[in-house]
Amino acid sequence: MPQLECKNLTLGYGTKTIIENLSFSVNKGDYLCIVGENGSGKTTLMKTILRLLKPLAGTITTGDGLLPDEISYLPQQTDVQRDFPASVREIVLSGCQSRCGKRPFYIKEEKQLAAAAMEKLGITHLAKKCYRELSGGQQQRTLLARALCAAQKMLLLDEPVTGLDPAATEEMYTLIEQLNKSGITIIMISHDTDAALKYASHVLHIGKDGEQTFFGDVKEYDRHLSTIL
Repeated sequence: MPQLECKNLTLGYGTKTIIENLSFSVNKGDYLCIVGENGSGKTTLMKTILRLLKPLAGTITTGDGLLPDEISYLPQQTDVQRDFPASVREIVLSGCQSRCGKRPFYIKEEKQLAAAAMEKLGITHLAKKCYRELSGGQQQRTLLARALCAAQKMLLLDEPVTGLDPAATEEMYTLIEQLNKSGITIIMISHDTDAALKYASHVLHIGKDGEQTFFGDVKEYDRHLSTIL
């Protein structure tokens, strides 16, 4: 049974339709790359999967032991967020907030979870450093560690390498690949077709008018590209 299944989705805002008749599924351990032009609805799709938006039509279901609140999200970072005056440890720990309920403090298990996430992402030595003093790559590692504290079964990433230099970009792709190999299902929005072919197991291509132009494994997508180029 798929961890996530989307059937005949129509997405949009109010009366404005952005995506129509979208269907795909994601199994445990998959690495799905969502590609397409700006404005095609990729971020809208992620927000709908996260239940921040309701589909205009169609269904989204989870299975194989995945609950809706076990999906974590790394959105695109804004300039304001890049200048946030908090320590790395504080930001990573904030990923545990949903576990706290009305409790105004973090318990030992949550602190251990944050420490393990920082170690996994190689930022333990930055724990006391102010977030806004970090490089772009270090900031993305911090946000990725925060997302791991929020949930550890499925990770949604919206353009995680935007604004990074080539070395930091390659480093981030490698980290995401390692997380996937450790058992975390990855769904990533990207404009980088080469990265999709190199790292992903599956590709969903959404056309400029919001139509689904391809869904399948990465080898099939490579063949698909050769027929249209």
